Amino acid sequence: MITFMRIRHLLLLGALAFSLLPLRAQDVPVDKNTTFFVGRLKYSQNDGSDCGGVAEELGHLLGKASTIEVQEEKKIRLADDSLYETPFLFMNGHDDFVLSDTELANLRKYFVHGGFLLGSGCCNAPGFPIAWRREFSRIFPGNPVRKIPYDHLIYRTFYKMDHLRALDKNQDIYLDGLFYGDDLVAVMCEDGLCCSFAMGNECNAGHGLAPDDGRQIALNIAVYALTH
Repeated sequence: MITFMRIRHLLLLGALAFSLLPLRAQDVPVDKNTTFFVGRLKYSQNDGSDCGGVAEELGHLLGKASTIEVQEEKKIRLADDSLYETPFLFMNGHDDFVLSDTELANLRKYFVHGGFLLGSGCCNAPGFPIAWRREFSRIFPGNPVRKIPYDHLIYRTFYKMDHLRALDKNQDIYLDGLFYGDDLVAVMCEDGLCCSFAMGNECNAGHGLAPDDGRQIALNIAVYALTH
């Protein structure tokens, strides 16, 4: 199953190289059988239903910008065998959570073998981002979650974004990242990213990211995950 994950990455890389990058010549036909789906993570006591449809909307963003066929999201638990057939995971939530030792071990194995995860707090609720930083800092001991500086490629893989500005604060928003060696394997945005790109910020009005910024950085993250 881990080999299958690597194959999926290569297929997506081929499709992205010729259909997603806006200035790239499209001389080679894209494999129409290449598909993309988001694995919506069920974790701890969370059943993957917060702000429903967000993972599917992320897939639609990618589908609109490429020729990749996008499937419906699939809910996945960290104990499921299908975890290792799912190169891209999404998780979000409002509340505090604690990952079990087994969940941490499965995430560690998932990341070591090429998986990528995007996390998002919902509605600027503080519980999820605090828990995400704490729990994901336990995955690789001695390698905690850290802020991703603006010179990182993830801010310019599709759209060039010099900074992300908060609607309700006079400050920039930085993505949080977990690295395995030099590889960025997980990203989290605490400022209602999922509310911004999926629901036009209706549930988070006046806070977090503007919808256009949310859609752009979400697409950047997806492109980065599928090309690295």
